Amino acid sequence: MLFTHLEHSCVLVEHDGTRVLFDPGTFSVGFEGLTGLDAILVTHQHPDHVDPERLPDLVTANPDAIRYADPQTAAQLNDRGDAGTWSVIGPGELVTVGAFTVRGTGGRHAVIHPELPVIDNISYVLDVDGLPGAFCHPGDSLYIPFERIDVLAIPAAAPWLKISEPVDYLRAVNPRIAFGIHQAVQSDAGRAVHNTRLAEMAPAGTAYRTLPLGEAVEL
Repeated sequence: MLFTHLEHSCVLVEHDGTRVLFDPGTFSVGFEGLTGLDAILVTHQHPDHVDPERLPDLVTANPDAIRYADPQTAAQLNDRGDAGTWSVIGPGELVTVGAFTVRGTGGRHAVIHPELPVIDNISYVLDVDGLPGAFCHPGDSLYIPFERIDVLAIPAAAPWLKISEPVDYLRAVNPRIAFGIHQAVQSDAGRAVHNTRLAEMAPAGTAYRTLPLGEAVEL
């Protein structure tokens, strides 16, 4: 599979001609010109994961792409009416998209602060023929899927976590490869510190990677 990190939590995944885009948000760059997408998947409603201003043009440029999101985000986007119709995917539900089976799991955003409401957040697992759990994008959560995950996009920094939490999450999931997302909130120095720590403390059998922005990498 090919993975292109488009900054923050936006990731393009390609396999056998199928192209799936995750979380085109306000902090992400490079998704605006994408065409030929088969699916656009959104984990939750926060603008850094779904940019309401750039999303309509992305949908227009990819009219055949199916569009899925958590219940709250799908309702908000459908109420706006300028980015096509969005379907809901929930925990335990699945949909076939070309070479992928897309499964919804998790369901709730990480707690930011006890005084703030906890919103919906769908984690996504992609299966391909012969490899269930080929990829997991958890959005803004540390949901453990309790199955073998081959490649994990791990939130490496966020206002709602400290470095020990992604370390523990990485060890709990124990994928073959992990790469950091959700790092637009950091300075370059802070990003380097977190990535170094995660690479040093990854469990045996897991390689922690930093993907170059905007370049397709085979993992």
